[in-house]
Formats: sequence, C-alpha cells, structure tokens
Amino acid sequence: MGSGAHPNPRSVGFKEFVGLAAALMATQAISVDAMLPALPVIAGALKVAEQNRTQLIVTAYVIGVGLGQLFWGLLSDYYGRRPILLIGLIACVVAAVLCGLTSSFHMLLALRTVHGIAAASVVIGRSAVRDQFSGRQMARVMSLTFIVFLMIPVIAPTLGQLVLWVAPWRWIFVLFGAYASCVFFWVLVRLPETLHPEYRLVLSRQHIVHALKLVLAGRISLCYTLALTIMFGSILAYVGTVQQIFQDVFHRPSLMPEIFAICAGSMGVTSYVNSRLVERIGMRTISQIGILLFLLVTGVHTLVVVLKLENLWTFVILQSVTLACIGLTASNFGAMAMEPVGTVAGIGASLQGFISSIGGALVGALIGKFFDGSTLPLALGTLLCGLTSFGFLIYAEHGRLFNPHHSMDVGQTAGLSASHH
Repeated sequence: MGSGAHPNPRSVGFKEFVGLAAALMATQAISVDAMLPALPVIAGALKVAEQNRTQLIVTAYVIGVGLGQLFWGLLSDYYGRRPILLIGLIACVVAAVLCGLTSSFHMLLALRTVHGIAAASVVIGRSAVRDQFSGRQMARVMSLTFIVFLMIPVIAPTLGQLVLWVAPWRWIFVLFGAYASCVFFWVLVRLPETLHPEYRLVLSRQHIVHALKLVLAGRISLCYTLALTIMFGSILAYVGTVQQIFQDVFHRPSLMPEIFAICAGSMGVTSYVNSRLVERIGMRTISQIGILLFLLVTGVHTLVVVLKLENLWTFVILQSVTLACIGLTASNFGAMAMEPVGTVAGIGASLQGFISSIGGALVGALIGKFFDGSTLPLALGTLLCGLTSFGFLIYAEHGRLFNPHHSMDVGQTAGLSASHH
C-alpha cells in the first residue's frame, strides 16, 4: 500500500485490493439478489396477501443501507477504516441470522432494515479506494471493483434457488451471514489501514459542516450524486419487479435466475470496457455516451411495450442493453461525485451513499408500486430515470457535453505504486 498506510508485512497488492474492495461491495448485492427467488415463498410462508408488498423486503434493506451510511463513514474518519469495517461485518452476520429466525413479515422488514444498516459499513471500502486513488485511476479501480461486484448478481439468484431446493427459505439468510463472515476474515488477515494518520479527522461540528458543504453545495459532487441516485433507482425497480415479471407477464418463473445472470453479465462487460478505456478517454466522455445510449434503448423499450410487441426475448435483449449502458455510467458518476470530497472521503462517501441508497430505494419502490402485470411501468419508469439523470448531468456540466474540462479528469495516483499495476 502507499507510504501513508499502516505498516503491514502482508500488505495487499493492487489486484487483491481490487478484489477485496469488490467483495465488500458485493456483501450488499448478495443480500438483495439471492432473495429474489424466495420472495413468493416468503409471501406464502408469512401470509402476505398483496404480492407487490414483497418488494418491501428489498426496499427495507436498501433504506437500512442508506441510514447506516450516515455514521459508518464518520466513525471511519475518526477511528480508521479497518476497525470500523470489522465491527460492521460482525453486526452484518448477527443481523442476517436474526432475519432468518423471524416469523412475522413486519418483523422481517424491521430486521432487514437493521441488516441493511449493518451492511452499510462496507461503504468504507469505497472510502479506502478514495484513500488510495484519485482522478481517472480512481475511476479505473471503481470499474474493476464493479466487474467483480457484478459476479454476484450473475450467480446470487441461482444460489438462492439452490438453497430453496435443499432447505427452507430461512437458510438464505444463513448464506448471507456466511458470506459476510468470509469477508470479515479476509479483511482481518489481509487489509491494512488505508487512512493516512494525518488525514484522521476529529468528529467535530466544523468537520461535519465542511463535509456537508463539499457534498451538498458543490455542483459536481451533488449533481453526480443525484444522477447516480436516479440510475440506482432504475436498477432497484428492475430488481424489485423481475421475479413478478417472469411469473405474471411471461409465466416462466424458472427462467428468472438464468435471465437475470445474462442481463447482469452485460453490465459486467461494459464495466470492463470502461476500466480499459477510462484513463485514455475520460470519465465524462464515456459516461455521457452511456447515458445517451441509455435514453435511446429505454425509449425503444417503452415504444415496444406500448405497441404491444413485448415478448420474453425483446425484454431480455432490451433490458440487457439498458443495464450495459449503466455499466458505462454508474462507476464514473460515483467517481466524479467522490473526487471533490477527497479531504473528507469517509463522511463524503457516507453522505453520498445515504442520498443514493435512500433516494434510489424510493425511486425503485415508486416504479415497482405501479406494476400491473405488464412491463410498461418498468420500461417507462426507467426512461424517466434516464431523462432525470441526464438533466443532472447537463446542469453539472453547464450544458457542455464531451468536454473533459475539469482538473479531476487528470489521473493521479495517491497510494498504490505503479509497480502494482
């Protein structure tokens, strides 16, 4: 690690650092995506009359993630990334087990919120990336972690389905706890402290106000945080309704895990492309191409549904391309939002994560609430998300597209040496 990191003879190299950061982020993904095949089963077991209400199992978790990010980053700015991360992962294991023991739907929602609050600790992995990198290289690392992170949506629904074949649905929460335990031991054994001692900040009112100003008063930070929030909401709308779409629209629920993997795989491919090109082309150019393509494909998808031309294969193809476009935008939006808040990376990531998680959950829940047995609410809602996100992008860039004019688009490394690449 960089010279400012805590000395550790087992210090991780570049590849392992990327893998560990991705594994941390994937702690949240597996806790959402592996749930999807179980939602109808849980509805039956806990006597949930309205099928759309099962989407709240996902929404409650994501809201918890947003709430938790308000304090995990603050604590990591003061105590360091490593100890707070370990405490959070332990809490994540305990919360997952408690979720599996409940017999009430309302209690499950409450415990899923607690589970999300605990899992929010993994946002510290994003702070650790910002501790070590800046500029286009940070965008490259974020894209690489995004690729590994996307392996979870590819395999998680299948893992959830396998659990249901051999055990009751409650064992899915055992899977969540086991995964968090594995990540805990990886961090314990291999991850040194990434926060430079001179950057540790006192949890004072001035520190919090300064961070709030950087996140909420800065055009770049705020606009790209909001753009990412809306894009995240479109993903959550898809995740929350995909099981119902395959069950009620296409009447092929058994195909959901495989199709979900294909769609997520498309996002992985474009994230890899982004990681290879971002240092040469720039975050702005790639993300702006991505959002324009997103608007085109979601517009086509909405038109296909309105004209009653939608079938299983049009849905799979158009949804795959939609998610592929997100692979060109999400990590770049996140990197550009983080760049101006490097001096308070922990609380900066927490505030941005709070906004994107809570806002994304509400957007996703709103779209999901309109599910009516067709794919129109998802297609139209995703198109509106794209238009809104594009509006924030235009405002951030003063109406100028394809103009890498900000200093943050110049790659600089702040931590890992070039020998790790």
